Amino acid sequence: MISKNKITLMQYIFLIHGVQMGVGALTLPRELAEKAGTDGWITIIVCWLLATIASLIIIQIMKRNPDGTILDLLARYFGKWIGKAGTILFALYFALIANVIFIREALFIQAWILPGAEVYMLILLLSVPSYLIVRKNISILGRYAEFVFFMTLWTIMIYLLPLKYASWLHLLPILKEGIEPIISGVNTAVFSFLGFEIAFFLFPFLQKKERASMGIVIANTLSLFAFLAITLAAFSFYSPDEITIYNEPTLEMLKVIELRFIERVEIVFFSFYLFVMSTTVLPYMFMTVYCTSQLAGRHDHRRHLAWFLIIEFVFVVFFPPSFERNTMLKHVSEMAGLLVAFVFPLCLWGYVWLHGIFKRRPIT
Repeated sequence: MISKNKITLMQYIFLIHGVQMGVGALTLPRELAEKAGTDGWITIIVCWLLATIASLIIIQIMKRNPDGTILDLLARYFGKWIGKAGTILFALYFALIANVIFIREALFIQAWILPGAEVYMLILLLSVPSYLIVRKNISILGRYAEFVFFMTLWTIMIYLLPLKYASWLHLLPILKEGIEPIISGVNTAVFSFLGFEIAFFLFPFLQKKERASMGIVIANTLSLFAFLAITLAAFSFYSPDEITIYNEPTLEMLKVIELRFIERVEIVFFSFYLFVMSTTVLPYMFMTVYCTSQLAGRHDHRRHLAWFLIIEFVFVVFFPPSFERNTMLKHVSEMAGLLVAFVFPLCLWGYVWLHGIFKRRPIT
């Protein structure tokens, strides 16, 4: 199965970068301003450094078992039952994040584009294209992420237009309150860099595995530039107190743009940004059903995907979501993400490293 579904280096890069962009870019400037003030852009650089280190550790781990995913590696080092337990935990983790982002995407559509629509109807409508894309193999997702990246590349450039109203003095002085606020904002900003952990599953599908480290660093760096551009634009456009008023300041600031042929630029921008959000939720959906299908001993994940989308729809019908409830689940997924993306790779790398040392030691 893996040998037939290879992805190129560019698809590998854009898959990881797409998962990281998600919905965090819409609210990240406000969240950073609340935690670290106008020095929050420094927090983004710190989070990039942490994410890059964790990413490289993941690649070093996967080099121990280049032809299998993390599920195969766990079974190899810890046995069949630990491997199955790991598969269940990964499935739950990916399902939680997919649920949070999928519902948040529908909530944003309701708030900005279709205020009269019910969330369950939006979930139903989003489920159709989601099924059509995710039912295929990982190479299809890679091509989709590659296409969306180039199709939406102009969305970063549009933030140059509001800068004529900006005041760069809002960023000064740097480190006005010391390092402590910057560090306190790490827990908030690091969630935006989550997504590199899918390298646990992408590595065996990569055509040129020797470039995996370079690819994941490039993916993290693309996300760094995107987050820095959006955050610095918002920090310079709003005053330090004003930016905390808006839930999605990156959309609100586009309202000042006036074009003769477009009345509301922010709506057009958000409509295209929906494609970017899909490059986050769709890989997480794929990883969820990949884990469950592996657990069931099946290579075809389409039935599992259909059940996942049905459960999502039923969940929204019986438990109508709101931004407050979704934010609570988002905080839970943030804690789970810190464990899976940072703590788990470090612990596993330490075990694999020690295992290799003791295995090479001759028996006397």
